[in-house]
Amino acid sequence: MNVKGLNGASIGEPSARAVFHAEVRRQREKAGWSLSELSDRARYDASYLQRLESGERLGTLDAAMVLDRVHDTGEHIASLWRLAKQETRQKRYEGFMALSAKATSLQQFSAHTVPGLLQTRGYAEEQLRIGDLETEEQLAEQVAERLERQVRLSGPRPVNYRVLLDESVVRRPTQDPGVWDEQLEHLIRVSTASHIRVQLVPFSVGLHDLLGGSLTLLWLPDGRNVAYVESSRGGQIIEEPEEVERLRLSYDDLRDSALSPSDSLQLLRAVLEDHRHAHPRIGPERPHVA
Repeated sequence: MNVKGLNGASIGEPSARAVFHAEVRRQREKAGWSLSELSDRARYDASYLQRLESGERLGTLDAAMVLDRVHDTGEHIASLWRLAKQETRQKRYEGFMALSAKATSLQQFSAHTVPGLLQTRGYAEEQLRIGDLETEEQLAEQVAERLERQVRLSGPRPVNYRVLLDESVVRRPTQDPGVWDEQLEHLIRVSTASHIRVQLVPFSVGLHDLLGGSLTLLWLPDGRNVAYVESSRGGQIIEEPEEVERLRLSYDDLRDSALSPSDSLQLLRAVLEDHRHAHPRIGPERPHVA
């Protein structure tokens, strides 16, 4: 039986990050260098290298590549860094999922894609195919997990959910016109639910503080407010009250600039109508969306 350590990894099975830090130290000691001597060779501050060895920071890929060059280890240290970075991203995402499952209220802004909680199966499949999935089984598993999380919006005690969508989200169709038609229909349908509020941020708003990525604000049963900021390559949980408050104010400012829920619904219907005019074989075969 495996025994779990504090970081959730099985004892005797160190994390990728722990292996990376240990290897950085091992290579220096194998070479017989002090931190100061390694600093001279790598052109990195000794205190920075010490933090890499102690596990206080992961550092950059460039630093790992420099250490490979200094120690003549090919791409060994850089490969360990990539594994550690991937592991860190995964843990952050799992942490966000755990918090999201407990949240009593969610407020979200998405700059580029339909959020997972509002995706149809077809949209989720097309988006996930863009990633690094190796098999159809992996794709099916991740799509199922994404759709299962949507019970937060449809279960007996649905979470209160407000989402701001940049206009580009509803102007960027999927490759399959039928999939996009279904996704727009779904957005229109959920917009009428009493516990869901969808607002579009029109292009006319221009540049704003949240445009670089996506943001989720979570209200937890214990009264805490936590934020999760995400880009296409990873995400970060933010718990510091001052930083969360800054993000919340940015979200409130953007919400005030967004279209009202009723105007957003009208725009969604107009986008759907335009799409069906561009792809006339789609519309007549589908029931009208109120």
